[in-house]
Amino acid sequence: MQINKSLSTIAQSPRDPILKAISVENLSHFFGKGELQKQVLFDINLSIDRGEIVILTGPSGSGKTTLLSLMGGLRSPQSGSLKIIDTELVGAPKGTALNSRRSCGYIFQAHNLHSSLTVIENAMMGLEVQGTYSRPERRDRAREILGIVGLEQRIDYYPENLSGGQKQRVAIARALISHPKIILADEPTAALDKQSGREVVTLMQKLAREQGCTILMVTHDNRILDVADRIVYMEDGRLAAKNPEAQ
Repeated sequence: MQINKSLSTIAQSPRDPILKAISVENLSHFFGKGELQKQVLFDINLSIDRGEIVILTGPSGSGKTTLLSLMGGLRSPQSGSLKIIDTELVGAPKGTALNSRRSCGYIFQAHNLHSSLTVIENAMMGLEVQGTYSRPERRDRAREILGIVGLEQRIDYYPENLSGGQKQRVAIARALISHPKIILADEPTAALDKQSGREVVTLMQKLAREQGCTILMVTHDNRILDVADRIVYMEDGRLAAKNPEAQ
């Protein structure tokens, strides 16, 4: 896959280098209430710099996706501190959480494309939460970024007519169309073969670098660990200093 275009024409100005992209201190999280309450995250401390690519790995059920969903505003953090671009989300009102969510692009393992929408309509949805673009503006921006990810010939296709790698490229376009400061990716290569997985991650890395945004990626895929600036290991709801399997 070749990418002949650049995001330079649509990239925003550089981010403030002083701010951390993500800052987590003593973050704990529980599911359920009363006697059924179960703690799933224990005193998480994690700091991620602007522009850094971090991979979060560890066994299934260790809390990785829960942590990612808290950062992306898909769940409300309960205790400790969780700051996204210096905005505190613990105890924050809904309006603050919504504004913070606009800073993040989310890429899901299962693409989460709408089967009844075309490729370009799915990409346009990445601007819906912004609430500031007209439909023609959303369509123009979607067409541009779909060209960047190599899908300019498939903008009117439906997801059922795309390969797994193409679907994930649509998901990447949808996540990046609003120029988010942070990309949160949950197992983006899990359903892809080796070649498609590598293409998708290389594309994410390239576009994120051009936009100057941060990537936090949850993955079990050892084939893509080399794209990270840093690898963080999680087990049983806690961050570990080192992956024991790497010893």
